[in-house]
Amino acid sequence: MKFEDFNLKDELNQAINKAGFAEPSPVQADAIPIILEGNDIIAQAQTGTGKTAAFGLPVLNKMKCDGTVETLVICPTRELAMQVSDELFKFGKYLNIKTATVYGGTSYSRQIKHIQSASIVVATPGRLLDLLKNNQIQISPKFVILDEADEMLDMGFLEDIKNIFKFVPKDRQTLLFSATMPAPIKKLAEKILKDPKHVSIAKKDITNENITQSYYVVEEYERDDALMRLFDFKNPSKSIVFCKMKRDVDRLATYLVSQGYSAKGLHGDMEQRQREEVIRSFKADAIEVLVATDVAARGLDVKNISHVFNYQLPFDAEPYVHRIGRTGRGGKTGVAVSIVTPSEFRSLKKIQADVGAKMEAKIIPTIDDVKNKNQDGFINQIKGQHIDDAVCDLIDSLKEEFDLSTIAYKLATILANQQKVKGKNNIGKSQKDIEFLLERMKNDRGGNGGGRNRRGGRGGNFRGGRGGSGGGRSRDGGSRGGSRGGSRGRQGK
Repeated sequence: MKFEDFNLKDELNQAINKAGFAEPSPVQADAIPIILEGNDIIAQAQTGTGKTAAFGLPVLNKMKCDGTVETLVICPTRELAMQVSDELFKFGKYLNIKTATVYGGTSYSRQIKHIQSASIVVATPGRLLDLLKNNQIQISPKFVILDEADEMLDMGFLEDIKNIFKFVPKDRQTLLFSATMPAPIKKLAEKILKDPKHVSIAKKDITNENITQSYYVVEEYERDDALMRLFDFKNPSKSIVFCKMKRDVDRLATYLVSQGYSAKGLHGDMEQRQREEVIRSFKADAIEVLVATDVAARGLDVKNISHVFNYQLPFDAEPYVHRIGRTGRGGKTGVAVSIVTPSEFRSLKKIQADVGAKMEAKIIPTIDDVKNKNQDGFINQIKGQHIDDAVCDLIDSLKEEFDLSTIAYKLATILANQQKVKGKNNIGKSQKDIEFLLERMKNDRGGNGGGRNRRGGRGGNFRGGRGGSGGGRSRDGGSRGGSRGGSRGRQGK
């Protein structure tokens, strides 16, 4: 199937061609015809499957561009809202469609001004509800999209979503996209959708086949050494390292800088200005390593990320899929590496079972492994190197003191010494140790289960940011933070 088969507007086909899209993804192939026919839809698909185009292209095709807000997209985090807004702007630029991105962080007045001239509003729930309840905006969208509905449930936005739908017209087309369909989301769908059609992408399609997945088993105190050795061995061109906690992000980013890497951290406690600056730097290749919590997995769209490292495993399969989906995009290959401890082994196997993809167990390379790989790289580098005329004079000068063999040995030594391999020789568990862990897990079926219950206890309340310790997940990507102040308006570039 080709995008031309959807009979979209010429302006949309022009944007699709410029983006380099050839064939629609499974969720696009199934959802676009349903939306074009005017049906409400429930689409269950993981991140990285092309959901934005799945709802964006047919909605843009149906919009009349009448000078009003025709489309409202609700997203759980600022980062995802920014990504969705950017993609819709790119798809709709030949239609002269303007977008406004609304979330906490800047003034109300700026946001309202941008909404007044926009055809599409992409918003996080908290600020959007504030504007609607205080009569600061009046919108009557013909199309309402909920993106990552299950994530909004986890972040405590369900009541806000229900209240938002009191302010939108009943005569509308509603599209709900979610990675999973827990009971509260199903109940919400029953209330806000009319005779929806259903699209579900099978588990085998959840993870990108272009991503090679592997894991390394180490002790807790070896995580830093393991990461450094893997950097030396894999030599990533651009990578994200994911941590569970904000404090781990700050510490690890500082450590990487001390080791000579261009690295910065990204998490929810940073000011919005800082976060945006870090993302801009990463996109512009000003930094080579981004250390982040899962806030980045939900909304970061950066090209040419060669590797994703799970410095610590997430709690379950969903954030794992979101994390590794940052690489292997646009038809390119990617590498996803997880560093796990024996205590995380059960969680790893549960994630592997839920994702349905093969994760290969590997051994942390030794110093000799790194040197041998570097040597192969040096050989290829030398073979492909163009000879500069200025270097000929240098060689002629050296030939006055040394023969050519000695010159070659000396230059190769300089080249080899440019990259020192740090740390102890053997890091992490051996293949025999890993096999023992696998066998023990098979025999110990009554153990402590497959990891943590991701719903946990909710503690606190919806407004206050999930206080308490009841096992619930952190709102690290929080669109509302501790207060409901500020927003960001954005007009189509």
